Amino acid sequence: MKNILLLACTVIAVTAFGNDTTRLNPSSKRQALKEEAPAITLPSGFNSTVVTTGLGKARHLTVAANGDVFVKLERLKDGKGIIRLHDTNNDGKADEISGFGNYTGTGIIIKNGYLYASSDKEVFRYKINEKDGKVDTASEQKIVTGLVAANQHQTKSLALDNDGNIYVNIGAPSNCCQVQDRLKGSPGQDPCPILEKAGGIWQFKADKTNQSYAEGVRYATGIRNVMGLDWNNQVNELYAMQHGRDMLFQFWPEMFTQKEGAENPAEELFKITKGADCGWPYCYYDNDKQQKLNCPEYGGDRKKDDRCADKTKSIMQFPGHLAPNALLFYTGNNFPPKYRNGAFIAFHGSWNRAPEPQAGFFVVFVPFKDGMPAGKWEVFADGFSGFKAGASTGKAQYRPCGLAQGPDGALYISDDNKGMIWKVTYTAN
Repeated sequence: MKNILLLACTVIAVTAFGNDTTRLNPSSKRQALKEEAPAITLPSGFNSTVVTTGLGKARHLTVAANGDVFVKLERLKDGKGIIRLHDTNNDGKADEISGFGNYTGTGIIIKNGYLYASSDKEVFRYKINEKDGKVDTASEQKIVTGLVAANQHQTKSLALDNDGNIYVNIGAPSNCCQVQDRLKGSPGQDPCPILEKAGGIWQFKADKTNQSYAEGVRYATGIRNVMGLDWNNQVNELYAMQHGRDMLFQFWPEMFTQKEGAENPAEELFKITKGADCGWPYCYYDNDKQQKLNCPEYGGDRKKDDRCADKTKSIMQFPGHLAPNALLFYTGNNFPPKYRNGAFIAFHGSWNRAPEPQAGFFVVFVPFKDGMPAGKWEVFADGFSGFKAGASTGKAQYRPCGLAQGPDGALYISDDNKGMIWKVTYTAN
């Protein structure tokens, strides 16, 4: 049985942290926020706290060893693109907030004494003292530059392995590599030229400055766009959640009913090894057929799979258009044992399923064993959207975007509509 947890609002006081961050707008000091958080549901025994709200387009987040939360913003807040949240009295709520970095983006991660953050074209890093959460902004280094960023799928998610490498998603600025993007009847380009510099995951050195494509490695290809990207330390491998393509029904009504178009293609979870080719734009995973098939733009008829037979297979599939925006392998001890080494996925929610009900807007859990799914996925946190059951239109109140694990084993969830940050803990004995 799930408990409905009413989330309280918090008071934000803005302050500077030595010389590492910059004071935000003084007008926001100690103002009681009027934002009413939605009632979200969690499994029995779990509790949630609102760390803060009002950050705006809060994308991915990461947590230092001292518990400070760092949030990457899609839009600058008071001129800053990275926000630091500090809890002075250990009540789970941020009461000191500061910021640094004058660029927007999505990716952010901490490892081995450095904080890494991305814009849509570059990756930066900063020295961080995780014992007190202070960032030396004067140490800023640009480690990757010149990445493809067009008008869609331009965000750069990040992951780090244990051998000094950083992995960067470079999304394809296209739906399915048509000659004219998102135009009914326009054929697919074959071969797809986008795959030369996008539509995949690139590997770079984590400590080398100003790396370009030529200095990186195209680690995996055939991936339309990945927001959820994480390194699984239990098996020492990279995993990714792909955003599936759009407009199967709209472009191919002779093959897909409206409902079939809403449920297809699958959002896919991949275990990514070096050299993987996941099939985009030539292939898609059909949830109804339970098979990877040729896309219609490349001669597909919902039966043919010839050019997709040797592509990397996904290890789990989800309904279409749920928009997986974060992936996190849980390694903490706060949650019950079943969650250990399993995967949490934040689904941002659909925009193009109408007149079918919109779906997603939740965080799910997938149990894992030895690096592979070990059971069905289940909804872990829900109720972010504020939608009534069956709603096919309307604007979601909150949309889960980022996930991070704290040093105490808590799970942090960000929302990129209004900038709400939740902290989820297990409180049952």
